[in-house]
Amino acid sequence: MATNGTKASDGQVATELNEVSTSDKPNTAEAKDEKTKKDIPDRETWGGKFDFLLSCVGYAIGLGNVWRFPYLCGKNGGGAFLIPYFLTLIFAGVPLFFLECALGQYTSIGGLGVWKLAPMFKGVGLAAAVLSFWLNIYYIVIISWALYYLYNSFTSDLPWKTCNNPWNTENCYTNYSIADTTNLTSAVVEFWERNMHQLTDGLEKPGQIRVPLAITLAIAWVLVYFCIWKGVSWTGKVVYFSATYPYFMLFILFIRGVTLPGATDGMLFYITPNFEKLKQSEVWLDAATQIFFSYGLGLGSLIALGSYNTFHNNVYRDSIIVCCINSFTSMFAGFVIFSIVGFMAHITKRPIADVAASGPGLAFLAYPEAVTQLPISPLWAILFFSMLIMLGIDSQFCTVEGFITALVDEFPRVLRKRREIFIACVCVVSYVIGLSNITQGGLYVFKLFDYYSASGMCLLFLVFFECISISWLYGVNKFYDNIEEMIGYKPCLWWKLCWVFFTPLIVAGVFLFSAVQMVPLTMGDYVFPGWGQGVGWLMALSSMILIPGYMGYMFLNLKGTYKERIRIMLQPPAVKRSQVNGPEQQPTDVTVTVTTTTSSTAITASGAAPTTAAPTTTTGDTPANPASPAQATSPTGGAAATATSPTGTTAAAATAASPPPATAAVASPPPAATTTTSPTNPSNPTSPTNPTSPPNPTAAGPTSPTSPGTGEANL
Repeated sequence: MATNGTKASDGQVATELNEVSTSDKPNTAEAKDEKTKKDIPDRETWGGKFDFLLSCVGYAIGLGNVWRFPYLCGKNGGGAFLIPYFLTLIFAGVPLFFLECALGQYTSIGGLGVWKLAPMFKGVGLAAAVLSFWLNIYYIVIISWALYYLYNSFTSDLPWKTCNNPWNTENCYTNYSIADTTNLTSAVVEFWERNMHQLTDGLEKPGQIRVPLAITLAIAWVLVYFCIWKGVSWTGKVVYFSATYPYFMLFILFIRGVTLPGATDGMLFYITPNFEKLKQSEVWLDAATQIFFSYGLGLGSLIALGSYNTFHNNVYRDSIIVCCINSFTSMFAGFVIFSIVGFMAHITKRPIADVAASGPGLAFLAYPEAVTQLPISPLWAILFFSMLIMLGIDSQFCTVEGFITALVDEFPRVLRKRREIFIACVCVVSYVIGLSNITQGGLYVFKLFDYYSASGMCLLFLVFFECISISWLYGVNKFYDNIEEMIGYKPCLWWKLCWVFFTPLIVAGVFLFSAVQMVPLTMGDYVFPGWGQGVGWLMALSSMILIPGYMGYMFLNLKGTYKERIRIMLQPPAVKRSQVNGPEQQPTDVTVTVTTTTSSTAITASGAAPTTAAPTTTTGDTPANPASPAQATSPTGGAAATATSPTGTTAAAATAASPPPATAAVASPPPAATTTTSPTNPSNPTSPTNPTSPPNPTAAGPTSPTSPGTGEANL
């Protein structure tokens, strides 16, 4: 074991534990516990310097940057839309991104374990896991569609270019300069509806599973599995390709787009500001929702990615870099898309606003339509759909990684050794559920998932509690100290103001606007039935209800009066140091402060259920005093005994604010002066610490009833 001041293998300072043998033979239970710890594989860290950075870039930059942001920008006032966009980015997007990454890096644990910092808000972690599970099921369906289009692009003539295919109807047309297309259907739309989906009339008619889409969905899940199966050391290598490939494709498509007739008109439409639009509340709502969606906030994935960093990585710098790259990519993608949109408006003689589309309509209808008008159209189709696949795949496997990390870190003894098998099981289960999205009526199911399961309301509800749990309950000043411990300096005051005031206010405002403006789900002229919307609300509530639900569960399991339970739940934990590799990898050093004023305090400290120690957290090593490692000195000058068992469990050091100093020898501390507490339960990293009885206030000297004594237990 490294001594004080030396560096461990991963760059973390290792703290020496002063071991004092109290018997010739180690305790059997302690030896068994130590053996169990050794059986758990070590937690990985990123293998390369840029692994974390590129993983965050790949995760945050996804399909929304290409098919949603350009449309919103053109629709909501062009360049004027950038005003609410950047205001929301500065006041909410970047602060939340930085908070999640720093939270993961400091605790070195997944999206469930981090809430030992604020135990009553563990429901936020549970809700994030459920939300990411739903998102993993339907987001990958888009990748399966892109794979289907990519497969059909390897031909001399694109199948959606002509009307001579078996699925085409007599109303099919390919002459896009026709003015009146009321009773006609384009070849692109017929390929989308009649070939790929074979779309039915509604949600109540699911039809059969589309075998070609089932195959492409299976291929997509296999790709995801092999991107993360070996852990982050392997994933860090994958992102060097998956995160950079879309930029090469965007640049090539941009060069091709700006050379097309009408491209200039399209790009001018994209950037020309219309400040009158800023008077509409919908513009501000669109800007806020775009920020929260495109940055992947609230899903626990950023916490998971940050948890694999070394402790002293400059997460502040990395977060700013990723956010800048994300917004730059969105704006650059707008020029790529609107150069093509301007070209199509030129060809069809229609207004640019009528040609512009969003979401799947842009990726699978508008762009394929434009590609048919280009020379060597299969080449441009291949480039575009391969870019979509890469944009989606790294966002997908990073979200799956966040879900996997949360559960593996929550149950390390069971799952860490079986990580590859567990990932395979998650992929298979998600694939089976996802088959409901690729039936003949699967497009309706997809819309239901997209609108409810991971909707704006769910994410905003979760992000609000995530923000206030750290800034209000855990303490923004304490979190600032944690960040300083990691990066060596405190960030500017701006982030503190955002976490405490601005960000919760913006998130709550957008949530209320979303709730007020929420309307029944439709798809074209089809209105979803009441039972379908009921299923959607069940999916939405499956995550949202976990936050207040866990608070109620924790309250009911505590003992004591109602006032005592609420006080325990609201009391912030005392955290001294982050762990290097999670709670299972090293001895845990926890500081618990118990203030005693009257004998009634003992009821709170020792009479509660296991969850009564919510203020106690087990996040890491507290560096020993290098000048006096074997002795703890009281504020009045007296020293209390500190003893360490052979397994690394340090006996309690009791200090009292009494005038007479009392010094106890380290080798044989007086029984009355030392209270030995049980170690944190290593089987569950997020389970609250076992309650500790308050130390005897008379051990280090008499304490006046009017001047409370303070006892510190170092586990």
